[in-house]
Amino acid sequence: MDVEERMRLITRNVVEIVTIEELRRKLESGEKLKGYLGFEPSGLFHIGWLIWAFKVRDLVEAGVEFYLLAATWHAWINDKFGGNMDLIRKAARHVLHVLDAIGVDTSKIKVVDAEDMVSDKEYWSILLRVAKANSLARIKRALTIMGRRAEEGELDFSKLIYPAMQVTDIFYLDLDIALGGMDQRKAHMLARDTAEKLGMKKVIALHTPLLTSLQGASRMSPESVDEETMAVELKMSKSKPETAVFVFDSPKEVEKKIMKAYCPMRDIRLNPVIEINKYILFAQPSFKLVIERPEKYGGTIVVESYEELEKLYREGKIHPLDLKKATAKALNELLDPIRKYFETNRDAREILEELKKAKVTR
Repeated sequence: MDVEERMRLITRNVVEIVTIEELRRKLESGEKLKGYLGFEPSGLFHIGWLIWAFKVRDLVEAGVEFYLLAATWHAWINDKFGGNMDLIRKAARHVLHVLDAIGVDTSKIKVVDAEDMVSDKEYWSILLRVAKANSLARIKRALTIMGRRAEEGELDFSKLIYPAMQVTDIFYLDLDIALGGMDQRKAHMLARDTAEKLGMKKVIALHTPLLTSLQGASRMSPESVDEETMAVELKMSKSKPETAVFVFDSPKEVEKKIMKAYCPMRDIRLNPVIEINKYILFAQPSFKLVIERPEKYGGTIVVESYEELEKLYREGKIHPLDLKKATAKALNELLDPIRKYFETNRDAREILEELKKAKVTR
């Protein structure tokens, strides 16, 4: 695979690369690249997570040696499942089951458990160096990576360790690429700044979009939405089931949720139905969106690209109701293999049922 094809795979469907020049130089050098994504095992897998899951698949296809970090201790610090580590571990296995279900070959990636890393004294040596290289104010500004505001660091001191741990994860694994949603940007920038101070490798950051809550921005002016508000308030959330479509939801549940979703006429900003098409459906090879309408409203149309969908929607040539119906149908077709996987895999099904009963906190 040539450099241009690898660049295409690595960079597609991301909203930011820091920096693309560094990425190109790395690829042109021919060196083996190591990438990672750390995930908090904090609840049930919703479709927003499919964005990074498909991105992992892209990076593996592009020849990146990929590490997937089950950030169990991070989730414990962040009070997930009320600090129940057994449930946190099961939530990590739940994520791995979903990856298998969508065709991410987990045998080709290296799954790392935070519990193994923290048992190594070298990990704590790096963490202390990271902490010493940064001020308290700098660390507190990065707390939004936890889905929390800076002032929530006052709740308990462990919250302030979290950003330093995430930077340490990157240095400990000796990574070239860090993949994460836009809500992880501050951690990646902290890692890049700290690398300069400590003489460590400066990681290239790939940021995927956050999928907007099904409730959208209906309760606030879109112009008022800044990065921190988006990360904490507007993204699809496991702890707020009404805001999310889960990958195991029944076809009727998916249809019901999509039909109730925020989807203003002609407006694509913070529109979850539009985003599901852009970042999930049209990210699939050869996908086409079939919009069925009565003949008096123009009849059935087949939309062959996201760019075409956006143009037609902005022009008012596709009604929100028709878009919702088509999106629900296409999304159900995408999720059907995942539902079947959970029906036939006993371990996946039992973990899912246990997690459904557990209380998921933010």
